[in-house]
Amino acid sequence: MPGREHRGRRSLIILLVLLTVGVLALDQITKQLVVSSLELGTYHPIIGSVLGLSLVLNSGAAFSLAEGSTWLFTIAATVVTVVIIRVARRLGSRGWAVALGTLLGGTLGNLADRLLRDPGFAVGHVVDFINYNGWFVGNIADVAIVLSAAGIAVLSFRGVGVDGSRARPEATSAATPADGESTPSLAETQGTYSPAEGEKTPSPAEGVSTPSPAEGPEKN
Repeated sequence: MPGREHRGRRSLIILLVLLTVGVLALDQITKQLVVSSLELGTYHPIIGSVLGLSLVLNSGAAFSLAEGSTWLFTIAATVVTVVIIRVARRLGSRGWAVALGTLLGGTLGNLADRLLRDPGFAVGHVVDFINYNGWFVGNIADVAIVLSAAGIAVLSFRGVGVDGSRARPEATSAATPADGESTPSLAETQGTYSPAEGEKTPSPAEGVSTPSPAEGPEKN
């Protein structure tokens, strides 16, 4: 029913908004705590050298990749935000609501840094502080973006659409018989001759006889 569908979509949008706000708030709060308590470049281990805290001001993409292209990622994050907001109007799946809400929260978290932090508007540096064995440094927003990307991949693989619809499997080219219906045999498909009732089927020994070479033509 239209009323029930409308209420269901509204609840999914509320879920998306709550996740967005929650991820954004958690990201910005942790960044502020790190900036006020850690020094740049100082490593604080959590699990030895595997995982720790290390304050980095990142001008690139997630996990301190592609540094020096801040304005490009600002534009990309803005485009992603607009696309998510437009897609959200067709929401019909709880899984997509969770994935898009998490993605939007992470995107806005890093976008806020680029818009509001030094050195200036749209070119601000993103605060990264989760050090992964020295390979790269990220933040809560990065984690949210990666998890949401994995969720979107799973939903797409399972054929779940944003509106909650599921992709139908392609019909097979060969027709399958219905329940209780037998598959025709080879003899039936080749049209084997069957005699009418009362008619004798000639045996292989019967039929038209051919005179042997020893026999001559029949005399009158």
